[in-house]
Amino acid sequence: MWKEEKRVKAKTQKKDDKPGVWFMTRHTLKYVFKTAWQEKKIVFLLYFIKLIGLILGELKLLLLPKLLVDEVVAISEGAAVDVHLHNAIRYVVLTVGAELLSRTLGNIADSSLAYCSVYLDRILTYRLCEKSMDMDFQHTEDPEVLDQRTKAQEGISWYSGGITGMLGVVCSVAYNIALMLTSVTLFMFYCPLILPIQIIGMGLITYFNFRSQKIATEAFMKLGKLNRLFFYYLYEVASQKFGKDARLYDSSDLMSRRAAKFGNESVEVFRNRSEGTVKNDYKGNIVNAFRDALSYFYIGYRTLKGFLTLGDLTMCISAASRLYQSLLGIGKGVQSLTEKCGYAYQFLVYLDYPDALSKGSEKIREGEHEIVFENVSFKYPRAEEYVLKNVNIKIRSGEHLSIVGLNGAGKTTFIKLLCRLYDVSEGRILIDGVDIKDYSIEEYRKLFAVVFQDFQLFAFSLKDNVAMGRADEDMDETKVEESLKLSGLYEDAIKLDEGMDTLLFKSFDEHGTELSGGQRQKAAISRALYRNAPIVILDEPTAALDPIAEYDIYKKFDTLVGGKSAIYISHRLSSCKFCDRIAVFSDKTIREYGTHEELVKKENGIYAEMFAAQSQYYTNSGFCA
Repeated sequence: MWKEEKRVKAKTQKKDDKPGVWFMTRHTLKYVFKTAWQEKKIVFLLYFIKLIGLILGELKLLLLPKLLVDEVVAISEGAAVDVHLHNAIRYVVLTVGAELLSRTLGNIADSSLAYCSVYLDRILTYRLCEKSMDMDFQHTEDPEVLDQRTKAQEGISWYSGGITGMLGVVCSVAYNIALMLTSVTLFMFYCPLILPIQIIGMGLITYFNFRSQKIATEAFMKLGKLNRLFFYYLYEVASQKFGKDARLYDSSDLMSRRAAKFGNESVEVFRNRSEGTVKNDYKGNIVNAFRDALSYFYIGYRTLKGFLTLGDLTMCISAASRLYQSLLGIGKGVQSLTEKCGYAYQFLVYLDYPDALSKGSEKIREGEHEIVFENVSFKYPRAEEYVLKNVNIKIRSGEHLSIVGLNGAGKTTFIKLLCRLYDVSEGRILIDGVDIKDYSIEEYRKLFAVVFQDFQLFAFSLKDNVAMGRADEDMDETKVEESLKLSGLYEDAIKLDEGMDTLLFKSFDEHGTELSGGQRQKAAISRALYRNAPIVILDEPTAALDPIAEYDIYKKFDTLVGGKSAIYISHRLSSCKFCDRIAVFSDKTIREYGTHEELVKKENGIYAEMFAAQSQYYTNSGFCA
C-alpha cells in the first residue's frame, strides 16, 4: 500500500511543483556533464583547447597593440631606432603567431565538436525513444504526457542546442570570466574608477536581459501543445498513410486550414515574445550608450592629464570594450545557460515521468492459469464516467471465451485491463489467485499473445514482423514458417520477390510490398502464434478477412489455439460457435454469460437478438447455421 501512496505522491509532485531556475539549471548541468563524461570524454578536452585559443586571441588584442604603439611613439620621440624597431618587429611576429595559433586551436576544436554534437544528440534521441517505448501504455494516450514529450524533444534539441549547446555556453562563460579578470587587473592599475561604471551598467543590462529571458521561457511553455498540433497537421496528415482518404474526400484544404490555424497561433506567441523582448533591448541599448560615454570620457581625461601613455590609452580603450563584453558575456551566458537548462529540464522531467502502474515482483508459475475478475470497475484517467462497472468473470485454464457486444460496451477496455495496460479503478484481477499488480510486469505480459484491432506492422521484413512475437530471443525461421502456414499467409509470402525477407511497405525500399488488409491481419495473427504464450487474445481477429478466409481460420481454430486459454472479441457471431463460453457486454458490464446454445435460446436475450439479426445474411451452409 505504501508503494502505491508513494507513487501517487510522486506523480502529484511532478505535476504541481514548479522547480526554481537554479534547481533546473543545477540538475540539468549535472545530467549534461555526466552524460558527456560517460559517452564522449574528449569533448571536455576540445572545449579546453577552444578556451585556450579564445584567451590567446584576446591577450593579443589587449597587450600587443599597446606594446607596439609604445615602441612607435618612442621612435617618433627620438629614441634609438634600432632597438625599438627590433622590439616592434618582435611584437608584430608575436601578434601574427598568436593569431595563427588562436585560429588553429579554434578550428581544430570546432570541427571535432561538430562530430561530438551529432553523436551526443543521437544518444539523447535514443534515450527519449527508449523512454517513450518503455513507459506505461496509459501515458501514451495521455495528452499531458504527449505535450511533455514535445517539450522534451524540442527543449533538448532546438531550444537548448543539446549537450554541446549547453557546454558551449559554459565554455563561453569561463572565457568571459578570464577576460573580465584580465581587464579588471589592468584597470586597477590604470583606470580604477572605470570599474563601478562598468558594473552598474552591466547590472542594469543583465536585469533587462533577465526580463527578456522570462518572456521567452513563458512562450516556450505555451508552444508545447501548439507545436504538436501544428506538426500533426503539417507532417503526419501529409504522410503516405493518409493519402487515399485525403484525396478521396478532398480534405487537403481542410487540413491546410487547420495547419494554418495552429501555425498562426504559434506565430502569435512568437510575436508577443518579440514585442516584450524588443522593449527590454531598447532599454539595454540606452544604458550601454551612457556606459560607453562615461568610460571613454574618463580614459581620455586620464590621458590628457598625463597619467596614461598613448599605448596605455590604446590598451585601456580595448580593455574597456573587453570588460563590457566580458561582463555582458557573463551575464548573458548565465542567463542563456539557465534558459537552455530550463528548456532541457523538460527532457529530464519526461525521462523521470512517474509510472502509472505499480510494479510487483512475483514470478509467474508454470502450468495452468486461471483468470478471475472480481467486481472490476474502471474509468479512464481524468474521465468522470465509468467504462466498466462491477465486472465479474472466471476464465479457466484452456477455456475459449468469446466476448461480444455493441460498440462502446467496454470489450477492448476489458482486454487492456487484463493485459495491465491500465490498472483497474475498483476491484481486482487475479491470475492463479494472485492480484496481477503483485506480478513482475515483464513476466506477467509474457502470458499473453495479443492481436488488437488496431495492431501495427513495421517497415521491417515480413519474418522480422512475425518474430517480434518473441523479440527477446533469436529468430527461429522454421517457427516463422509454421506460424505463417497456420495463419494462411505462407503461400502468399513465398511468392514475394524476397520471400519472407521482403520488406513491408515502401518507406525505405521501393521494392517493399504493400500487404492487403487480410494479409496484414494474417501477419499479425502469425506474430501472436509465434509468441506461443499460454493465453491468446484476439480482438476482431478476422475483421479484414473475406468470409472464406475467415471460415478457414475458424476451421483451424483448435490447431491455432490448441489447449491454450483464448479470448476472442468479435462482431461476427459465427466465431462464438467455436468457443466454450460467451460473455455479452452491455451497459458497462457483463449482462449475459453462457454457451452459444444457451444464449441463442434465451428469450429477449441480447445475444439471441444479435445472432438472429446476423444470421439472415448467411446461408445455412455458411457460418451461423
